[in-house]
Amino acid sequence: MNQHNTSTLIKNINIVNEGKIIIADVLIENGVIQKIGKIHDGNKGHAIDGTGKYLLPGIIDAQVHFREPGLTHKGDLYSESKAAIAGGVTSFIDMPNTIPNVLTLELLQEKYTIAAEQSLANFGFFLGVNGENLDEVIQLDNSKLLGVSDDGLYFTKKRNLLADNPLIMEKLFANCKTIIAIHAEKEQIVEANEHVFREKYGENVPIEFHPLIRSEEACYEATKEAIELANKYKARLHILHLSTAKETALFRNDIPIAQKNITTEVTVQHLWFSDKDYHRLGTLIKWNPAIKTQKDQMGLLKALLDDRIDIITTDHAPHLLEEKEQPYFQSMSGGPMVQHSLNIMLELYKQGLISLEKIVEKMCHNPAILYRIKNRGFIREGYFADLAIVDLDASWVVSKENILYKCAWSPLEGMRFHSRVTHSFVNGNLVYENGVFNEEERGEALTMIDKD
Repeated sequence: MNQHNTSTLIKNINIVNEGKIIIADVLIENGVIQKIGKIHDGNKGHAIDGTGKYLLPGIIDAQVHFREPGLTHKGDLYSESKAAIAGGVTSFIDMPNTIPNVLTLELLQEKYTIAAEQSLANFGFFLGVNGENLDEVIQLDNSKLLGVSDDGLYFTKKRNLLADNPLIMEKLFANCKTIIAIHAEKEQIVEANEHVFREKYGENVPIEFHPLIRSEEACYEATKEAIELANKYKARLHILHLSTAKETALFRNDIPIAQKNITTEVTVQHLWFSDKDYHRLGTLIKWNPAIKTQKDQMGLLKALLDDRIDIITTDHAPHLLEEKEQPYFQSMSGGPMVQHSLNIMLELYKQGLISLEKIVEKMCHNPAILYRIKNRGFIREGYFADLAIVDLDASWVVSKENILYKCAWSPLEGMRFHSRVTHSFVNGNLVYENGVFNEEERGEALTMIDKD
């Protein structure tokens, strides 16, 4: 099955790319897309009949927590990248809240070294930033980094979020040449809300109040303040996992993504779940920021469709089931989503809520543009053959048997999806085919386009 030095011809497939769907053949040779068009079958390699199926660029999930090093009982670069590939995700960017937190270039390099040995998908990593390493980050040639982020670092210690530290944020924005991806919630507002609900319920606050504790106000105030500061310094700000309709009004859609200084994303879970689901799923859908109302859910989808929201991610954050099934304050925030993100979006497509072209724009093209990822995210001749084949008429049910996360659970268990990823190619290698993996090759580090 290893294709790196041979060729693969995908015949007669619906190619979803750059706002269009065309039926054509695709020839893969030496890890790249060699030719797109009508290709005669004189080729000695592997052939796939794509009739009736759809070919998408491999998804780039630009916000995951794959837990290695330090938290590998929950997930690791091998297990989670394998789950990703089964869902058509061929590249990821991982967050810095591993143990130790990735606050130095040495620790960042260590993660790249581990990934080169372990990851089946292509990989990139954020450098963490907080008050402790701010001066070092500013002194680096940080333009060579995919991005810097504070996301997840608040679990290590209170007041680690940039949103709670306007002076640190201001200094960073004034001096940073790369994307600053932040978790925008005001911890002071969250803590005041926690106090109110603790007074009433003690430690056993019903999970339904999570969106009132991690409230719209906590999100909106943090996002608004960060955008104002970023505009002041013309900094490159990316707001992670937007969760309220109100925040979407703070973003622009009158210029293309490549020209935006301020960008944002939505996770699949904020498009899929609403506060109506807490009753059924409890702390399994406890995320920070919280899953909010149906009005927020619809508002986020609308902003995604009209381009105020730029990309779709998962914030994939595996925890053990026993860490989730705890009383409100003890239950860990986050959940595993990377294997099922494309399925969720295809389900929304089936419901008539989004087009295939828009899904590809937000999950493949835009992450590549936003993070300046070289030769990926599009189906173009000369680009890496990172590809996913999808059967839009294959229904299946999420179950313990087919969940690939190391933590072995999903809030989607029992859910019937009506589309399936049948093949995933990484750098031209057919790594996944109808449930079977070829693990001979490893993914590659994402490289960046040089700035003009």
